[in-house]
Amino acid sequence: MDVISIFKDLVSIPSPSLGEKKVSDKILEYTYTNGINAYYDDYQNLIIKIPANCEGKKPILLSAHMDVVGNSSPVNIKVSDDGQFFESDKTRTLGADDKAGVAVALGVAIYIAKNPQIKHGGLEIVFTRDEETSMSGINNVKFNELESENVLVLDSDKLGNFEIAGAGYTKIDIEVTTKLGGHSGNDIQDKKRYNAAKLIADLVSKLPNGVYKTENNATITSCNLGSIVAGATDIGIERLLDKTEIDKPYSKTLVSLSADNVINTKAYAHYSLRSSVKKYEQDLLNKFQKKIDKFNAKYKEWANAAMKVSIHMLPFEKSENQEMAQIAKKVGLNLNIPVKVQSFHAGAETHIYANKLNKYNKKFLPVLVGVADIYSMHSPNEKVSIESLKKGYDFIKEVFLEYNK
Repeated sequence: MDVISIFKDLVSIPSPSLGEKKVSDKILEYTYTNGINAYYDDYQNLIIKIPANCEGKKPILLSAHMDVVGNSSPVNIKVSDDGQFFESDKTRTLGADDKAGVAVALGVAIYIAKNPQIKHGGLEIVFTRDEETSMSGINNVKFNELESENVLVLDSDKLGNFEIAGAGYTKIDIEVTTKLGGHSGNDIQDKKRYNAAKLIADLVSKLPNGVYKTENNATITSCNLGSIVAGATDIGIERLLDKTEIDKPYSKTLVSLSADNVINTKAYAHYSLRSSVKKYEQDLLNKFQKKIDKFNAKYKEWANAAMKVSIHMLPFEKSENQEMAQIAKKVGLNLNIPVKVQSFHAGAETHIYANKLNKYNKKFLPVLVGVADIYSMHSPNEKVSIESLKKGYDFIKEVFLEYNK
């Protein structure tokens, strides 16, 4: 059975996050039919293992997630009018993210199982749950039961993307407090009654925002101001919640309910910081801290700014071992598939692998790989190029074969 048939079978089964059982059962049908060892782990991730048949060769791991953005409603897959794409009936997402990756990995496993004459060091596959919401699936994988070092995470949106580093995700929360509040009429003339809303606006205007570091025209480190909140008192929030009909946008309504007759004593700002290089991240955090220290020195006992940093996801840093990138380039050249070795500025399951150890206490060497051209991900307009999916299967199969030469 070819990869297109597998894809159509899998994508027609709705599998929202933590609702993957039907699609994982379908995958098990394929493995059992083809004599492939597969089992559920304790979290209901699906693990596939084809043992090595040649000493001296090393195993490789393919990884993809079974859940999709969307609910349990039917997936009515169809071919586009021009015959080039699979798409849904526009009532929901298609689910090519990441059923394309699952189909390619499963197709490669079936190919290897049906061709025992191919000498190899073993193939491991991890199909995870709940990638789209909280990554609880990958975080519950028993990494110490996996033998591979090299991991191909089949979850990028363009065929030939070969992404060897990815940004971590750090959250920065800043709180400004003032010593004196007061009435905006009676006390406004007192220059020591600093307004926390004005102070945090001044502080934020001096803090970095946007791209901080680039390499080869790709963003490596950046920070982004997510929100500033001041004057939205608990009373204002209670009034908002008590309204039987709330005008949209809610944030604008909340502002209109804020206490404008109060000199604010509390204000907050929230940032995200993304970086695939830890050094650059620390440099940027140091810049934040210096600005805050300068702020505190200026206002001394009358106002204070404090910064809290919390790591949401560790970065996936570039490895010195680029064997897989060289193999990918060679295979891409042979198949006329442009391979783009690059970093990406977002999170993926690669980040979890990159910070874990395998059965032999060695660090995983993950790469995020595109196996199909997918457009308008996570929307009812999502579609996948049929020809690119076929090429993606050939690409991963040939990478496996080249790796085992």
